[in-house]
Amino acid sequence: MTETRQVINKVSLSEQLNQSESSLLKRYQMKALGTNDLGHFIQYELANFFFSNLSGAFGYIARKSAYKGLFKSTGSGIILGKGLVLRHPKKVTLGDRVAIDDYVLIDASGAGDDGIQLGNDVIISRNCVIQGKIGGISIGQKTDLGCNTILSSSGGISIGSSVLIAGNCYIGGGRYITDRLDIPMMEQGVFTRGKIIIQDDVWLGASSVVLDGVKIGKGCIIGAGSVVTKDLPDYAIAAGVPAKIIKMRTEANDVVNPPSSHYVTT
Repeated sequence: MTETRQVINKVSLSEQLNQSESSLLKRYQMKALGTNDLGHFIQYELANFFFSNLSGAFGYIARKSAYKGLFKSTGSGIILGKGLVLRHPKKVTLGDRVAIDDYVLIDASGAGDDGIQLGNDVIISRNCVIQGKIGGISIGQKTDLGCNTILSSSGGISIGSSVLIAGNCYIGGGRYITDRLDIPMMEQGVFTRGKIIIQDDVWLGASSVVLDGVKIGKGCIIGAGSVVTKDLPDYAIAAGVPAKIIKMRTEANDVVNPPSSHYVTT
């Protein structure tokens, strides 16, 4: 079967940063904020300079106030850790009680009109990357992202509510075209197989990988270190590289702990 490809028109980072027709300041503003609005730029710079790396309770309180106007919208009770890196924050929506730990990158520069949306009570742990390269990202309420998890959207990512994502997971795609041998792969362009959809109440074990074009059904459990390359039905337990269904969660035989031969860790 021929693989479905959606070719991505992408300008390389080096080209974005070295466009000679605009000044260095303008290039920085467009990369960081996506706008030349001077007021927004000053607010962004002051917030980063004075409050980005403040520790303790004062840092949390100061960032909550200083960063609030940078986003498209924010709910009540948000917590923002230190070292937070924001790109195109006017495309980012935070629900109530969103908690973002230290040294997280949220980059909506390629997220389009959909932007990046974090629902109520979402937790983003330390060192996570949420990057809308091509296409938006939405995360439902009460979803928890473990440390060092990367969301890299090349065709869109939709994550439901009450999803457990353990540390070091990678959710994304975008593949290099490799048809030619006469030029480097990095110069042949990239493509995606489409949007990633992870429905409600899914548990992804540590270091799991979910590739583009995949839909994971409600209530699935994915074993640690698995690579999900194909759709999974509701309530499947899958593990391996590539991930294969090893059991189904049913009302008669519900699974509280995963099989001992396939560990799922958070």
